[in-house]
Amino acid sequence: MSLPELAATRAAAAGAVAWVLIRRNTKQRNMFHAHTAWPAGVPEERVSRDGIQDTRESSRVEAHAKSRWSVFAAYGLLAAATQALVVNYAPVTGDAARHFGVSIAAIGWLSQVFPLIYVLLAIPAGLALDRFFRPALFAGAVLTAAGAFLRLVAGDFTWTLIGQVVAAVGQPFVLNAIPGLAVGYLAVKDRATGIAVASSATFGGMVVGYLLGACLPGENHVHTLTVITALLALDAGLCLLAALRFAQPLGGPESIRTTGGIRAFRTAFGNRYLRRLCAVVAIPMGTFIALATFVQPLLEPSGVSESTAGLVLAVTMIAGVIGCAVVPVWADRHRREVQIMGVGIGFTAVACLHLALAPSTTMAFLTLIGVGFVLLPALPIVLALSERHAPDAESTAAGLIWMAGNLGGVVIATAVGLLVTHPATAFLTLAVATLIAMPALRWFDRLQRHEATS
Repeated sequence: MSLPELAATRAAAAGAVAWVLIRRNTKQRNMFHAHTAWPAGVPEERVSRDGIQDTRESSRVEAHAKSRWSVFAAYGLLAAATQALVVNYAPVTGDAARHFGVSIAAIGWLSQVFPLIYVLLAIPAGLALDRFFRPALFAGAVLTAAGAFLRLVAGDFTWTLIGQVVAAVGQPFVLNAIPGLAVGYLAVKDRATGIAVASSATFGGMVVGYLLGACLPGENHVHTLTVITALLALDAGLCLLAALRFAQPLGGPESIRTTGGIRAFRTAFGNRYLRRLCAVVAIPMGTFIALATFVQPLLEPSGVSESTAGLVLAVTMIAGVIGCAVVPVWADRHRREVQIMGVGIGFTAVACLHLALAPSTTMAFLTLIGVGFVLLPALPIVLALSERHAPDAESTAAGLIWMAGNLGGVVIATAVGLLVTHPATAFLTLAVATLIAMPALRWFDRLQRHEATS
């Protein structure tokens, strides 16, 4: 399966990840308000520290403010548009290759640029959103729309690739904005619903991209597909810009939290917990990305068709989204994060072993659905743990985690790609590579236990 499916997997998980983060942040905020007494004799006035309002007044504002649903609806449109651009040419790869006069591998780069640039810009985008949230989100919307229209400058492959690169630069500024946007524009009681809407919109963008390709097949419709997705990106960007212009954050413009830019990166990268969490997440996420990318050619010799492999991956993604919404919440409530990640890593290694020894359609369904449900939640669990240890730089910490996961995906997927003609060896390699994450997990758990007892 090609990298558009990989992008779809990541996008579908992104909404669930943000939902878990917001649930955790909301619970911590409510617990603080419930147990913190206001000192006698101190006026209840707004106090600012690095742009953060006093929590006492902030809680009062949130209790009576109405959610800015227009902002979140407009954001959902933009998130959907960005993902439609990712898969724009995936359903018509052969037609696009003939239209532009290039190879199918070259058309693949029109999707590949998105995860590759995401790796490069994960940290800068997080820093920008932490320091200048609204301007950074503005930039993401403008770059997305501008990139979509650059593809129409000459209608050839070069300008199409340039446009995809520009849109890919804007993607991290859009997708990384979900936590900050929900906190700034939605009341506490509405945030879970808002994140669910954003998640559905993001996945819906993938669906729109594939449906457009299915409805407009043929070489003569490639330009039409490009025009339609460009207009979608433009309209969505204008809607978000208008919504952010006319709808103020719940506590006013000054309520959007900001941190010290590069100082946030130094704080996050210098955090021992965060460095070890990056080591933990890189391998299991790399394994999942490799499976999402190459499961179809690896299973093809066993009689699994391309359409069946696509169905397996679709169900796996759905299981992963459900797992991301349920498993991390249970793990956080019972303080079983490390144990749950251990189960996910162990189950995935065993699943790869089964696929190596007894590959079949039934085995693929049974093992990969389980992998989606127990392994993909490792990412939101790690993000929640990073937020716990780096609460003043959420976007920067999230950027580091996303970068580690994508780097793991690049390394492990490249290794598996070299073994794609030897499926059994490839699955065994994935099983062994996945188990390497166990020492990294123990390394993090040892630090956590040591700090708890000291």
